[in-house]
Amino acid sequence: MNQRHLFQVAILAAAVGTTGTLWAEETSDADRVHRAEPVDWNKGGGEQDEALHLEPDIENGMDVYEVCAACHLPEGWGTQDGTFPQLAGQHRGVLIKQMADIRAQNRDNPTMYPFSLPQSIGDAQALADVVAYIESLPMNPAWGKGPYGPGTEEYALGEQLYKDNCVKCHGEVGMGDVEKFYPRINGQHYAYMVRQFEWIRDHKRRNANPEMVEQIKNFSDKDMQAVISYTSWQPVPEEQLADSVDWKNPDFE
Repeated sequence: MNQRHLFQVAILAAAVGTTGTLWAEETSDADRVHRAEPVDWNKGGGEQDEALHLEPDIENGMDVYEVCAACHLPEGWGTQDGTFPQLAGQHRGVLIKQMADIRAQNRDNPTMYPFSLPQSIGDAQALADVVAYIESLPMNPAWGKGPYGPGTEEYALGEQLYKDNCVKCHGEVGMGDVEKFYPRINGQHYAYMVRQFEWIRDHKRRNANPEMVEQIKNFSDKDMQAVISYTSWQPVPEEQLADSVDWKNPDFE
């Protein structure tokens, strides 16, 4: 067993010991109901703003990322089944905001929470550092796509829904908006996006943008699957992709 595998086994064993089981952002509806709602979707301030304005140290970010690699993989690609999202390629501000929200318990992620805490990875400087390292990673050229490709009725439905509801914030092909904290969604795994969309629509993700909650509140499951499948088929610029699906992060070899 090589060093990469030994490290991943150690972290996964720690995750099981800490949380009792492994799951991504899972908690019961009852738990969500009894948690306080966030005061504001993106009020800023605090650790989020601090991390955004710090000069990152990518070398330290690589060391911090060791804690993340067991789940998100050394390459930052997550898993096609949607258990863990692709982090590589995501906007710096989005990653910092989501990490800060998880640390502040403004976003529910019981598995990730203990590993995101300052005693596990460090302070706001560590957030800035690890995000800078993640930004340096190329994206998976074979991310998980949805079942409805170009030429299907569902793809056409998804395209229309996307143009009518999503393009204003996420852009023509899902690039998002770094200044407004809108995430990049092209290149993200279909199954992960479906889960997040459903939780946002059904008021189960507490740090969701309220404008998006309102925008998608009347989407049926069919609509949801169509628009997310369409999104998952949108291209990613070639220069942002790894050369091969077999690419391995040399920092963890």
